[in-house]
Amino acid sequence: MRKYTTRMLVTLALLAAISVVLARFIVPMPNPYMRFSIEAVPIIIAGFLYGPIPGALVGFVADFVGCLFSGYGYNPVFAVPPVLIGLCAGLLRFLLYEKVTFLRILAAFAPAVVAGSILWQSCWLSFFYGSHSVWWFLGTRTIQFIITSLVNAGVIFGLFRSRVFENLHLWPPEGIKK
Repeated sequence: MRKYTTRMLVTLALLAAISVVLARFIVPMPNPYMRFSIEAVPIIIAGFLYGPIPGALVGFVADFVGCLFSGYGYNPVFAVPPVLIGLCAGLLRFLLYEKVTFLRILAAFAPAVVAGSILWQSCWLSFFYGSHSVWWFLGTRTIQFIITSLVNAGVIFGLFRSRVFENLHLWPPEGIKK
């Protein structure tokens, strides 16, 4: 069984808090259905550094707490994408063990973005709002998440290149030789 240290729990809480700030306070929203943010960056980092379960938990906590600061209220249907992003980043973090590259970072969370943020959420947004077809949501959200995924991967790649995770002794994960 994995040992959850105080340092790990504090780091995960900080990552969730950073995600809330990035999602709710620093966000261009061209319309009520679309927003551009880098809120997924801390969730992806949690998955990379600590694995799938901590990554998924950071995604859930960030979404839940973030809803307390928005006027939308909490809907568990919309918690699926951030949970999937943290889970997927944790499951596919092995892609980064040999070498950290922009494309490997992108590949580690792209399946969750497609399944959760684009497909899942587009269907539910169409169902809840009914003002646009699912195809409209799929089209606009695909463009939105191509852009945000590239930015997210770029930010994370920059953090890895700066060696901040290595300097804080967070990367590579325990038991992985570099």
